[in-house]
Amino acid sequence: MLKGKVAAVTGSTSGIGLGIARELARVGADIVLNGFGDANGIEAIRSGIERDHGVRCVYDGADMSKGEAVRGLIQATVDKFGRLDILVNNAGIQFTAPVDEFPAAKWQAILDINLSAAFHAIAAAVSQMKQQRWGRIVNIASAHGLVASTHKAAYVAAKHGLVGLTKVVGLETAGSGVTCNAVCPGWVRTPLVEKQISDIATQRGITQTQATEELLAEKQPSLDFASPEQLGGTVAFLCSAAADQITGTAISVDGGWTAR
Repeated sequence: MLKGKVAAVTGSTSGIGLGIARELARVGADIVLNGFGDANGIEAIRSGIERDHGVRCVYDGADMSKGEAVRGLIQATVDKFGRLDILVNNAGIQFTAPVDEFPAAKWQAILDINLSAAFHAIAAAVSQMKQQRWGRIVNIASAHGLVASTHKAAYVAAKHGLVGLTKVVGLETAGSGVTCNAVCPGWVRTPLVEKQISDIATQRGITQTQATEELLAEKQPSLDFASPEQLGGTVAFLCSAAADQITGTAISVDGGWTAR
């Protein structure tokens, strides 16, 4: 489906981003991986994608907290492959604290990576996509891009901002062959969520299993996690011809979280 297309996925060395990168590779796209991690582990992921799916896959370690580095990732992709067709803004970090105790540095770091990085990547990529008359921008927001939770001031603000940015870019690119959408996952069993489960278990003096059940029961009516593979499938759908007229919107993959 995506043979000959080039996809850059930020924050794709683990979790949701890796699931998305693998699914896009499965349907034929060449991949630019990005993220932190052990060099040997990243190389194993990169070479594994090439081997398993018969596509080209490169790694770019650009720091998503730095705007110029983000823009450099886009330029390096175009220099390497001659094009950029799909941009998935997935990189994200989390920190929780009451708003009156929230460290200013943590606030800034979360906005830099969860929101500003997407702005810089989109700003650098849109002209190229418009020239091609085809492009797909997918921002991985969150259920927290649509609703709020306590102790997540920066994350909720950033993800709401990302949904707003998605709408603006969807409007600005309408009719150009470029679409921009947000995917809003609920709970996904990633390292970020594992830490939250561990924190709940420690704070409450309960088991990991009990903490997991509490986490899901509070927010996600399906009582099950969304998977990185399912989110990859959602992104792949947004890159398909069936989604040509889907733009500027937010798609929830949250087990009913935001239906309440």
